[in-house]
Amino acid sequence: MNDLTATDTATRAELSIEGRRLSYLDFGGAGRPLVALHGHLSEGATFARLAAALGPEWRLIAPDQRGHGESDRAADYSRDGYLADVLALLDHLGLDRVVLLGHSLGAINAYQFAARHPERVSALVNAEGAASLGLDGSNPFGFLLNLPYRAPDRDALLAGFGPAAPYFSDRLRQDADGTWRLPFHPEDMYRSEDRVHGDHWGDWTATTCPALLIHGTRGIIPPEQLAAMVERRPGTVPVELDADHLVCTGAPEAFAAAVGAFLATL
Repeated sequence: MNDLTATDTATRAELSIEGRRLSYLDFGGAGRPLVALHGHLSEGATFARLAAALGPEWRLIAPDQRGHGESDRAADYSRDGYLADVLALLDHLGLDRVVLLGHSLGAINAYQFAARHPERVSALVNAEGAASLGLDGSNPFGFLLNLPYRAPDRDALLAGFGPAAPYFSDRLRQDADGTWRLPFHPEDMYRSEDRVHGDHWGDWTATTCPALLIHGTRGIIPPEQLAAMVERRPGTVPVELDADHLVCTGAPEAFAAAVGAFLATL
């Protein structure tokens, strides 16, 4: 089952933030609210299998973060911008307190939001979200700048991706004018990656709510940083999965089981 197409049980809705559309999937139900934030180059639908595994005890809500999926592009991809979107979504849905789950970019957004709004977050699930990254100034998304954003037809767009085509093939969008495009703009993602880099230890250690730290055996967080993230933040439970950085989709059953077990303790 492809997470990006297994969304027939979800309702797609949107809110307007200063004229910019923020789209989200609400998997519904009367369960406790869990807001899931995807990583770069992804979208809310990537959590469809997790939503199915956790329901009906949990109502999973997954936004397409700014510049991703069905949400509009933004003028900036700053830390404050991403966090303002999360706050606007919670207020729009009338959710006073939620569990925040995030992967990669989404994980950093989640724990930074909790640091700034601790009264709105009852627990955190951090999947492959480092406390410090990119301090050497490198940007791994340089390859994106060589990818086409739009083409007259789907085949032409895929041809421009080269070896990356299989990763994007089931996620392309067709616009009203018949052209095909990526579900994100490569330049936006390059800028967003730059803005997420930094030393975020203060935010990671700012909260005391229960936290689950999921990392892959072939993930991006160095072992010494993982150990320090657990040691320096009381209440943090680590779980290692046999996966690379894409733990949510690379090991979906194990990921859902780890999240479910953690949520059961709350």
